[in-house]
Formats: sequence, structure tokens, C-alpha cells
Amino acid sequence: MPVQPRTPQGVLELLPPQQLAFQRMLDTIRRGFERFGFLPVETPVFEVTDVLLTKSGGETEKQVYFVQSTGALDQGHKPEMALRFDLTVPLARYVAQHEHQLNFPFRRYQIQRVYRGERAQKGRFREFYQCDIDVIGKDSLPLAYDAELPALIYGIFNELAFGRFTIYINNRRLLKGLLESLGIEKQTEALHEVDRLGKIELSEVQAKVAAAIGDEAKAHELLKRLTEPFEALASFEGNETFKAGYAELKQVYETTRALGVPAENLEVKLSIVRGLDYYTGTVYETFLTDHPKLGSICSGGRYDNLAEHYTKSKLPGVGISIGATRLFSQLMELGLVAATEKATAQALVLSVEKDLALEYATLAKELREAGLNVEVYGGDDKLGKQFKYADRAGVPLAIVVGSRERAAGRVKIKDMRVSAEASKEIDVPRGDLVSRVKALLATSPTP
Repeated sequence: MPVQPRTPQGVLELLPPQQLAFQRMLDTIRRGFERFGFLPVETPVFEVTDVLLTKSGGETEKQVYFVQSTGALDQGHKPEMALRFDLTVPLARYVAQHEHQLNFPFRRYQIQRVYRGERAQKGRFREFYQCDIDVIGKDSLPLAYDAELPALIYGIFNELAFGRFTIYINNRRLLKGLLESLGIEKQTEALHEVDRLGKIELSEVQAKVAAAIGDEAKAHELLKRLTEPFEALASFEGNETFKAGYAELKQVYETTRALGVPAENLEVKLSIVRGLDYYTGTVYETFLTDHPKLGSICSGGRYDNLAEHYTKSKLPGVGISIGATRLFSQLMELGLVAATEKATAQALVLSVEKDLALEYATLAKELREAGLNVEVYGGDDKLGKQFKYADRAGVPLAIVVGSRERAAGRVKIKDMRVSAEASKEIDVPRGDLVSRVKALLATSPTP
């Protein structure tokens, strides 16, 4: 009895039109990364277990997929390798291992799949693409790089044209200094509740903060400061940590604006917290304005020392990440992804007569050498069936050559982008085929 074909839970498997749309999105992201001079890096899908899990806690380890050969399992050995669960830990290992071969500040981008043992639920994937960029410094890293990343993200999402979006920025040093200046000792507990701002009512957040820190007056003052305009904090008499964080955030905002990001796409949001035990300075989150329930579609921030578990060198950095699979799947559900492209071929050479197979191969070769994507129909089916194939495949143009056309030095081109009833065959000289095909592809079809 045949086995029922099925995919594992938590993976996104696409049909060709959707896959093409997804690939185009990744191509746009890649171009955006390279436009700012970032270099590509790829790391193995699996890492040595003790290297991968150096910093992770028990909860993270529960989500890791371990890799082991059957023989080793039979002998009861501990799994030697594990699939990467993000791209940051492999980057830390990579930089520490190749430190003396890299040029610092090291500007890297990485677009690869990662794997997590997520509980099966909508919008959560076990295999998904991450698109990461990081700038890693040696001993120090100028603040200018913090401003560069939102400018880069603006360019990418502007080109992707998924709708209006806002890049929110904040500074963890400012938050720390604010909490200290207000005399709030339970900082982690306070920030955990502050992170709910915008997700639940302000009064509810204030009550949760008050309960967490045990002081209603301080909770009120904290929420007041976090919800007032950023400029109002200039008059706040905070400690040196607060002042340093305020100055950093102001500089990042102004520099990002100078890099061409409009005010409607960039906003200081003092309630952004991000990773409590990881980020130490600038933090970012990006939201689609008309679809806030999607959550942050791009986030990141600055950290003090990327590879502290692997090297004595101090390697501060700043990075930002796009969860491409999750973003694409949600946009597809909302109908914001136009998966209209069905073919990579721009022209299909039909097989009119079996004896002209070599002529068809020559035609395809000439068109490909001119930079066009061309498919040749390999069978000798009736022309009606071949045209139907071309139509269903979404190939824009069909090339038709029989004995009469060949003898006359002519070629016929049929535009498949219009209906079969409206389309007409265009008769062109054999020597003009490449130029006429290019000209037709450069124009909209006309009945």
C-alpha cells in the first residue's frame, strides 16, 4: 500500500508561483544588504553540540534538533552535532575562529535556514529562513553603524512595497539609566511588563509594573516618561547612564534621518525592550502600519561582545534580522504577496516538426546567449497541446518555426500574455529574432 505523501508539521512548502515570489523577496533583501557593502557568509546547517549550546539555557536546548549517525546512537553516545537554531551563535563561532583572517569592522550578511523544535501552531515554524546582517567591531564599534541598519532596512521594505511601515528605535542604556534614576531596583521585572505597551491598555501595563516592582508611584512615573515625546526627556534629570543613552539615541535618530529615512518611517519608541540579557544599546523593531497584529517583522540591536564564550577578544556589534519565512507566510495569508509570476522562461521554442530539432536548439542557444531565459518543448505533440502548455506555464512568448518559415528565413512569435482569441503571430526575419523578442518583452501586451 503506498505511503501517504505529507510534509512534517512546521514547514512551509510552496508551489512554484509562490516559491518564485518568495525567491524574489530574498533577492531583494540580498541586493539591499549588498548595496550597503555587506559580505555574504554561510555556515554549516549543523554545529558541534558543545559549541552551539555554550550559552543556551535548558529551554533553548529543548528546542534543538540533534544530529547523530545510527551507529553512534546504537552505542548510546551523546549527540555530537545539532542543527543551528539561529544565525547569531554560528556567527559568533565563525568570527572567533576566523578572527585573524577577517577585516574589522566586519560587515556580514547571512540568508539561511534555521531549525527549532517549536510546538506546532499557526505562524510558528520548525524550519525557516533568517536574513541577518551584523557589523562586528574589534574592541569598539562607532555609533554610526547603529544608524546605518535602519536606513538599510528602509530601502529593502520600500522596494518590497508591502505597504506602509515604521522602524521603531530605542536605547537599552537609556532605559537602564531611567530605571536607576527613578530608584527602581527590579529592572528585569519592570522591563518585562513595559514590553507589553501597545499590546494591552496603558492602565493595565501600569498595574502590572506596579505589582512587579512593588511601588505604584514609581510605576506611574516610569510609564509617564516612557509614553511622553522623546524630546521631553531632554529635561529629565537622570544619571550619567541615562544621559549617555539619551545622547546615543538622539544621534542614531538624526543620523538615520540624514541617511534618507523619512520621519513617517522612523520613530523613537521608548517602550521597546528586546532581549533582556543580550542587547545593551540601540534596539530596533519594524511594524507594518496597516497590519500591527503581525508583530515585529524585523528586529535587532547592539550587543557588547558577540563571541565572549569563544575568544578573549572583545567583539562588540550591532545587527538586525528579518524572519523571511514567517513574514512571507503571513503576507501571503493577507493577500499582500502577488504570486503572479509562473515561469522563469521568457520564451518557449515550440516543436513544429520533429526533423527541425537541431534548428530549435540553435534558436534557443542564440536567445540564451543574448541573455534571455528560454525553454524548448521536447516532445512532438500537436501544436494545440504545446500552446496550451505554454499558456498554463505562463511563458510570455512562443517561437514557431516550420519548414516554410525556415526556407523563407522567417520566424513567427506568438504573444501568450493575451487571450488565445486576441493574440496574433508576428512574422519577423530570422536575423531580427533576438531584437524583436527583447522589444516585445519590454512592452505591455496589446490585443
